[in-house]
Amino acid sequence: MRFFYAILTAAMVLSSSLPVRAQTSGVQLVDGIQAIVHDSIITYQDLKEVTDPFVELLRQRSRTREEYQKELDKTLDQNLQTLVDNELILHDFQTAGYKLPDSIIDQIVEERIRARYGNRTTAIQSLQKDGITLEKYRETVRNDFIIQQMTLKNISAELIISPYKIETYYAGHLDKFKVDDEVKLRMIVLNKSSDADAEQTKKQAEEVLSKLNGGASFAEMASVYSQGSQRNQGGDWGWVPKFDTDGKPVLRKELADVAFTLKVGEKSDVIETPTADYLMLVEDRRSSHVKPLKDVRDDIEKTLQTEERSRLRKQWIDRLRKKTYFKYF
Repeated sequence: MRFFYAILTAAMVLSSSLPVRAQTSGVQLVDGIQAIVHDSIITYQDLKEVTDPFVELLRQRSRTREEYQKELDKTLDQNLQTLVDNELILHDFQTAGYKLPDSIIDQIVEERIRARYGNRTTAIQSLQKDGITLEKYRETVRNDFIIQQMTLKNISAELIISPYKIETYYAGHLDKFKVDDEVKLRMIVLNKSSDADAEQTKKQAEEVLSKLNGGASFAEMASVYSQGSQRNQGGDWGWVPKFDTDGKPVLRKELADVAFTLKVGEKSDVIETPTADYLMLVEDRRSSHVKPLKDVRDDIEKTLQTEERSRLRKQWIDRLRKKTYFKYF
């Protein structure tokens, strides 16, 4: 994309007019208008198209219908804001007199078709199933590219954050870097396929425990017997905190009650739960502490870069809003 940005910068030449979207004049309004930016319209259908992919996820995450509706309304508002911002950027591209050579867009379209569909014929067929013409797809690609490059032009992709800012952020957000009690854990998981299988599962777990007590390697036993997702890693769960960043227990209570009472190098007896039997080994443990700056410096830098990029983008969009007519409905 940096290659294209260099071409775009060199190729932006004065042009008297540049159609970006369907204009309000001559457009048959088949659904409600959500906003107007200069002489381009954003309809409910436009908003629906960008929101539909999130609807099922919102349903799954929501515990009640009221919560779902609240999250849906929030998503609609955010997406409408994004659509308006995009139109402001496209209008700024147009009024600045820039012109983007068709050859660049043709090349990007072909690259995306090859990457996503394999060939043009498959692309046309797939797009038709979604009710999209190849010309409409090309327009979308063109607008996306303009928005991306105008953003790069107005907001630096590489923001330098001073060590002082990083250190100041760290000192002011120590709670963010606090780590609760942790254990370095290995587990052997033996699943129960049914209630009738419970006794057989427990018997197998006790046989594995007997081998461990006889000196067998916990990692080797986990690689052979465990049915957990960490089987190929010898049952290694790495460092496991008592609580996650939201204050919720990481392990189910039956496991946590044992894991955080075992000494370093100590293994558990068979731990029974309704769905599986477990064996655990605590390889190491450490008490709650604040992560040192050297361990979180990179994360802080990325956070500050994101915040600064967001601030610069808001300033840029605010400037566009001041010089462009727009209206919400």
